[in-house]
Amino acid sequence: MSEITAEQVAHLANLARIALTDEEIGHLTTELGQIMHAVEKVSEVATPDVPPTSHPIPMQNVFRDDVVGTTVLTADEALAGAPESDDSRFKVSAILGEEQ
Repeated sequence: MSEITAEQVAHLANLARIALTDEEIGHLTTELGQIMHAVEKVSEVATPDVPPTSHPIPMQNVFRDDVVGTTVLTADEALAGAPESDDSRFKVSAILGEEQ
């Protein structure tokens, strides 16, 4: 891997719309260079007979069948704990303004 330059850090910051000072760019250039060096070291150790992993312990999702229950809440029961309701609906504060 090649070394990362201050120009590349500035370009990435611009793409991410992050304002960085020259001091921050210099600091991040050094840090990203160290990270890239560490990745190079790991790449040297990786062998084709070792499968890629994202977690050190094998994990597997455990699924269960959906079972329809026999008890269903009525609208009044569902709304009983709501701070505000309107008719048979939950009432919440608006989250979108004029910019819709």
